[in-house]
Amino acid sequence: MRIAIATDAWSPQVNGVVRTLQSVRAELERQGHQVLVISPEHFYSMPCPTYPEIRLAFARTSSVGKMLADFNPHAIHLATEGPICLAARRWCLSRDFPFTTAYHTQFPDYVSARTGIDPGWIWRYITWFHWPAQAVLASTASIARTLRTHGLNKIRHWGRGVDLSIFGPHITPDPAIRALGGPIQLYVGRVAIEKNIEAFLEATVPGVKVIVGDGPARATLEAKYPEAHFLGPKFGADLAAAYAAADVFVFPSKTDTFGLVMIEALASGVPVAAFPVTGPIDVVKADIGAMDDDLNVAIAAALTRDRAACAAYGRTFTWEASARQFLEALAPIQLDDDEAMAA
Repeated sequence: MRIAIATDAWSPQVNGVVRTLQSVRAELERQGHQVLVISPEHFYSMPCPTYPEIRLAFARTSSVGKMLADFNPHAIHLATEGPICLAARRWCLSRDFPFTTAYHTQFPDYVSARTGIDPGWIWRYITWFHWPAQAVLASTASIARTLRTHGLNKIRHWGRGVDLSIFGPHITPDPAIRALGGPIQLYVGRVAIEKNIEAFLEATVPGVKVIVGDGPARATLEAKYPEAHFLGPKFGADLAAAYAAADVFVFPSKTDTFGLVMIEALASGVPVAAFPVTGPIDVVKADIGAMDDDLNVAIAAALTRDRAACAAYGRTFTWEASARQFLEALAPIQLDDDEAMAA
């Protein structure tokens, strides 16, 4: 099957959207599918205001359409709500081609956190963008409910996975992190205002706070909280060793749709502490973590959870299952294999 994925989020960005798309593409290709990714790397782009790590591509409908037509896909998926996917959306609608979309990011909340704009205005755009899709893929039941409250009812579940060849309880902990003392309280992810990291840094549960990741808020937070250890981004085996060194994983975000890092931590045998909000409420169970409106309470409780139970639960999230759900949700284009699309 030939599958075209249009996305405004792609490497060198480091976030859950990119990691999800890259992991699912790899699994689809392993199964023998052909996957075309149309991303900002194909176009001139500019930094997104207030979020320079994201590149806004100057993608014309004709340019995106030619790439799609040349590939002649059996199905088209629009992963984000930015310029590239807008162009692909226009092209599909002009030809009455079906497509699917996904709601990866609480974009209205992100924009509100960074600009103060009423998220209700952004939701009008989000609803408009996804409305024509044959299916809107959502990672959790709570996100599906949120989408339905905004009139989007064609929802399909698309879960997330963990690379169990990298993350697991068998990994040797990072000795430099373990040497810091303990209990090690770990955060992994973008260091940005919408991630609410300051709530974690203000927590008073005794221990050592470690932040793995980078982002626009790092310099400010590093200066304000000199007792915390900001280690920058880590990947692959180095990231797995950081998880393995932790006693608790703290997820302070209130704006994530899922939180891929939570299941990576769990697969590593690390319990999760979080607020009871979208994302954690769909992932964190009582025996493998804790949620509370007081993050101190959640951290203290999570530290008592059994690491073996965390690892067993984390292993239930696989990219194979995620790719299967993605495939099942796609809306096939009814064209013969030898019939080419006109750009």
